[in-house]
Amino acid sequence: MKALVYDAVEKLTYRDMPDPVAGAGQSLIRVKASGLCGSDMHAYLGHDNRRPAPLILGHEAAGVIVGGARDGERVTLNPLVTCGSCRACLAGRDNLCPERMIISMPPREGAFAELVVMSDENLVTVPDNVPLRKAALAEPLACGWHAVRLGVQALSLPLADARCHVIGGGAIGLGAALALRAFGATQITVAEPNATRRATLDAIEGFDTVTPDTITQADLVIDGVGYASTRAAASALATPGGVIMHIGLGEDAGGLDVRRMTLQEITFIGTYTYTAQDFRDAAAAIFDGRLGALDWTERRPLSQGQRAFEDIRAGKVAAPKIILEP
Repeated sequence: MKALVYDAVEKLTYRDMPDPVAGAGQSLIRVKASGLCGSDMHAYLGHDNRRPAPLILGHEAAGVIVGGARDGERVTLNPLVTCGSCRACLAGRDNLCPERMIISMPPREGAFAELVVMSDENLVTVPDNVPLRKAALAEPLACGWHAVRLGVQALSLPLADARCHVIGGGAIGLGAALALRAFGATQITVAEPNATRRATLDAIEGFDTVTPDTITQADLVIDGVGYASTRAAASALATPGGVIMHIGLGEDAGGLDVRRMTLQEITFIGTYTYTAQDFRDAAAAIFDGRLGALDWTERRPLSQGQRAFEDIRAGKVAAPKIILEP
């Protein structure tokens, strides 16, 4: 098969790789669409030692099953594989499973390829009327769905009455804003510093796009970036008794105003990926239209993946998400 392989820092090569082989309880999927995630960019820049070269990146995928009893079935992939038997899994918090593994981390190759293998229990059937390029958004949108679900549980007021603010207009932040709308929020702002991307976000219904310095307070703040500067902004923006949901993993340390958070009883919740149920719920929301038209992606051939990474790093991409198609 052909695959886009991370061979060295800032070097991706479109080349032949061995076809993966499905084992017991797994299916072979012909990939039709695979999203480019911020974690892929971290690996590309050499900032993620969990993803050493050479490696096939990519974990946001949808495609068609090849062979077996489900041959020809259109599916989207939950890339997070868990043990199913630990305390976290049994409690429905399988995203915290100590044995969790995700494709695009050794020993599992990722989905920037013509073929990928995935556990059958991690496959969600895609209706015929839903394009696979939209179904591939289930993974990043599930991250926002999970964060909003936890944030709603922590709020001390109804979501419909809460001022909600999302920091970052990339796919994670946008997904959180769309999830907020689906959950019933009525006051939603999304802060995005890139003017080109703001123009794209302005065309999406359900929230207001603003510059980072526009909003002064919010009851629920979702940081979809995760830099020290955005954590500092979240600390300052949260109302007394408010909630900060932290999704982004831009950098590890700094930014939180712990004194203000303590004195004002501001809740800070780190949120990692999603549960299997969150993934299924987000996928269902895609299929029935609750997350909108999802027409804000840019499609590029997988063979031009190196250029896609370069353009994102250079700030030349207006779309919140690039979908690579083999």
